[in-house]
Amino acid sequence: MAIVFVTGSADGLGRAAAQSLLNDGHRVVLHARSAERAATLAELASRSAGVVVGDLRSAAETRTIADQVNAIGRMDAVIHNAGVYTERGRGSTAEGHAGILAINTLAPYMLTALIERPGRLIYLSSGLHRGGEGSLDDIDWTKRPWDPARAYAESKLHVVALAFALARRWPQVLSNAVDPGWARTKMGGPGAPVDIDTGQRTQTWLAVSDDPCALVSARYWHHLRQEQPASQAMDPDFQDRLIASLGELTNVGLPEA
Repeated sequence: MAIVFVTGSADGLGRAAAQSLLNDGHRVVLHARSAERAATLAELASRSAGVVVGDLRSAAETRTIADQVNAIGRMDAVIHNAGVYTERGRGSTAEGHAGILAINTLAPYMLTALIERPGRLIYLSSGLHRGGEGSLDDIDWTKRPWDPARAYAESKLHVVALAFALARRWPQVLSNAVDPGWARTKMGGPGAPVDIDTGQRTQTWLAVSDDPCALVSARYWHHLRQEQPASQAMDPDFQDRLIASLGELTNVGLPEA
């Protein structure tokens, strides 16, 4: 049985993934952004391998999340599930970053760099990532007029590119990206076409399955099938420039192989 860390597991797809893994006998480390949110995990927490608390909007708290996970032990897999959809304004974190960038891009990058290297990495993206292709010159939205839909698309392109970059840098790690579809969660709304179990199934399968089809790396998945991602996500030059930019913004370096 595996031990899996799932970010953003207080509700939505993260909670559904954690529930599925626990029901299948795996050990799960849960995550909530605050103590109040962690309190809603009581039933799952009693069955879990631990609950870590920290707000991914904050670089300082993201570091503490990594420390808490490392104190529990090495994970077999990490599912980078947490994310936000759109924010009306750029916002500004304590470090001065755009909120969507901080949560959807910088936090998974930092956790990847700071958590002891697992055997598998899964990053939740979106089919909307294809609308995020473009320049990295203003990744933090300090010059452009704020466009929440564009910012979201770019952040989801970033995590696909990050997944593929890790597959190149860390060949012993299985690193993949998943489009869970438009699921019926608090974020997706009650009219979304994808039920929550379907929405969580691919990432949990990639995290723990011994099916040869799951034992691959640098793939983009949608409902248990491989799909073609945006071409820029597969471009090693784009990947390297992205990682360099994220390292500069976070002051956290990504370890080499």
